[in-house]
Amino acid sequence: MKKIALAALGVVAMAGAAMADPIYGTWQTIPDDNGHYGHIEISACGSAVCGTLVRAYDSAGTQLETDNVGKRLVWDMENIGDGNYDNGKVYSPDRDKTYNGDMQLSGNSLTVRGCVFGICRSGGTWSRVN
Repeated sequence: MKKIALAALGVVAMAGAAMADPIYGTWQTIPDDNGHYGHIEISACGSAVCGTLVRAYDSAGTQLETDNVGKRLVWDMENIGDGNYDNGKVYSPDRDKTYNGDMQLSGNSLTVRGCVFGICRSGGTWSRVN
């Protein structure tokens, strides 16, 4: 009986891994207006995708202590298929602004964009850290 339970548990665990969104993981942003960049952990938040700043760096690559670490910078992004995410929000700490956001995943690159009143700003192409 234990073998059957363990086998069932293994099948469930493999199914969960197969259903994991390919965007999940840590992404390095491009430098902001101050030359700083960060590592954003993208994960599930309900049925959507969210991203939290887990580390921040200055232009020399030295890790920074900032109030933004731990802050959600991406939220409510919906996977709409073919590597596209939409209907979410993106917060830009360097400008202290929240934008209507969308993202496009292509392998280990994630292109991020935010728009306000039809005017869009590129968040650049982020690189997968892990």
